[in-house]
Amino acid sequence: MISEDPSADNTDTYAFRSPDRPDTVTIIANYIPGEDPAAGPNWYTFSPSARYVLYADKNGDGKPDVTWRFSFKNQKPVAFLQNTQQTYTVTRVEGKSSKVVGSGLLTPPDNIGPRSTPNYHALAMAGVHDLNDGSKVFAGQRDDGFFGDIGAAFDLVAIRSGTGATGGGKDFFAGYAVHTISLQVPLSQLDNGGNHVVGVWAAAERPKVTVEVKSKKVQRSSRWVQVSRLGEPLINELLIPTELKDKWNASTPDKDKQFEQYYSSPILAKLLNQLYPQFGPFQETGRTDLVSVLLTGLKEPNLNFTGDTPADEIRLNLTIAPTAPVGHGNRLGVLGGDLAGYPNGRRLEDDVIDISERAVGGVLIGHSLPLGDGVDANDVPYLATFPYQADPFSGYENTKGQQKP
Repeated sequence: MISEDPSADNTDTYAFRSPDRPDTVTIIANYIPGEDPAAGPNWYTFSPSARYVLYADKNGDGKPDVTWRFSFKNQKPVAFLQNTQQTYTVTRVEGKSSKVVGSGLLTPPDNIGPRSTPNYHALAMAGVHDLNDGSKVFAGQRDDGFFGDIGAAFDLVAIRSGTGATGGGKDFFAGYAVHTISLQVPLSQLDNGGNHVVGVWAAAERPKVTVEVKSKKVQRSSRWVQVSRLGEPLINELLIPTELKDKWNASTPDKDKQFEQYYSSPILAKLLNQLYPQFGPFQETGRTDLVSVLLTGLKEPNLNFTGDTPADEIRLNLTIAPTAPVGHGNRLGVLGGDLAGYPNGRRLEDDVIDISERAVGGVLIGHSLPLGDGVDANDVPYLATFPYQADPFSGYENTKGQQKP
């Protein structure tokens, strides 16, 4: 059902220690897949009727200890066609305490073109705001920092032939944008003082309205219900069966024990055996390695284990320092010997498609194959400073799907 509601569709979630500010953690949640920069006059915005949420679990029970809620309102256009700016409010919830930490904050406009939105980078950077709890925030349109040959991956894990750095893959997301919520939080606010591992995920909610007629009176009541969530990348897409995707989107990480069988017996492993038997056999059942990586964190090496509660969260060990500026870490993360990368948190440059394919292929249980989609990096460089994802392409340039040389 979420495919029918793109403005509430959480496409990617990231969590990493900020290389330029290592005393902070950056959390990024992207929404609205495949934004065409030349989409006028139907410009993309956050939905004013939705609520966007970031969560942090500090004790490994799959429940949030800190919550940030984002609500948006449409802004009256300030110039011809410049009708994509919104104001928003950020509410921080911890325990029984709920506090507005930012209000009346302004998003930058979408990148329409050099006449409508000149000097776009300056416009965008004006959208970085300080919150009164010591955090920084940005909300608005960004280049989609995710990279991958989605066309081939969903054509039954096809592998394009080719040579060189790209291996023949085509980055579907080149030139496309997303709407992002980026939050930079002081590390001290997330550190539990125990194993120093925090779990992060994002979600979107819609109001559910109930109308009752009693004694000729109409009574309305509403409550927020979750319609989308995302922690670890590619879980809903590659592991959760189609008939359970709506249930998964509506549930919470502390209830993920009910989905464990789809991690221990992954559909993708069975598919790989059917499509590429010459590289198999791929172990289809008893995959405790995937349960550890994706649902509890890894004990060995002492990376990011949070306990025995299976929960879909990005687990970040706060004691592991950044190893490189944004965009320059080893793209294979822990598999490439870089402990500051995925699955310890998730950085923008982490090649989660290649890492996930190799993990499902069995790299952690002695079946190492150089699986990948042939797309090893984003089509444009990331920014060195917050909010890190690059400025979106302009609608005037209309470069979607074209990678820069």
